[in-house]
Amino acid sequence: MSAQKIVHLIIALHFWYSCYYDWYYVKIPTEIHNMGDSFLKSGKLKFLTYWDALLQSVFFTLCFLDDIVSGTSESLPKKTPLVRKIKDIMLPSLAFPLSMFVGLTFWGLYALDRELIFPKVLDDYFPNWLNHVMHTNIMIFTLLELVTSYRTYPSRKVGLTLLLSFMASYLVWIHVLNAYTNHWVYPILDVLNFPARIVFFISNIVIVVVLYVMGEKINSLRWGSRKLKIKNK
Repeated sequence: MSAQKIVHLIIALHFWYSCYYDWYYVKIPTEIHNMGDSFLKSGKLKFLTYWDALLQSVFFTLCFLDDIVSGTSESLPKKTPLVRKIKDIMLPSLAFPLSMFVGLTFWGLYALDRELIFPKVLDDYFPNWLNHVMHTNIMIFTLLELVTSYRTYPSRKVGLTLLLSFMASYLVWIHVLNAYTNHWVYPILDVLNFPARIVFFISNIVIVVVLYVMGEKINSLRWGSRKLKIKNK
């Protein structure tokens, strides 16, 4: 097994295990913090962090499968396999901008006032290693994937449509949760009034779009002059 396959497999497994551990073993009593509340058995699916961790798990699994089906990232069979097509649109449109958004906003708010995003009382229930998998490793591994594997970016229309549709779905979901539980998923939303929440949501959308464009630019700088070699079989 090549080094690339091994790395992708390890990354995928470590994300899958983290999702599994978080779902089954991280239990926050509602009397400790209302982040433990759940509606429709949503569990950890109320958090964008968990959505993103699942996304990274699927993405790096696709990377591993693509290594098996397509070979190296610098060569392809005459007909591009479906798994390569999905992987190559998934990183630009979702995996990269979302991982950067989750990681940067989490640590940014954490540095500003951790009680707004991850109250100290949760430390007894949410292990530090899991926190770094969910909020640090996601950025490191997707950035490494972007600069070590060639891909052609989709058009901005396609990429941003997928990304903004994903973000809109999550925003609708947390408002549904708020309507039924009378609690916001993240503590910061409790301290913002309605106009401030609107500004907050719009700012987050702007940030995620900027991160998409940043990924596009990094990809162009790294691979712009690269010609994909087609493997003759």
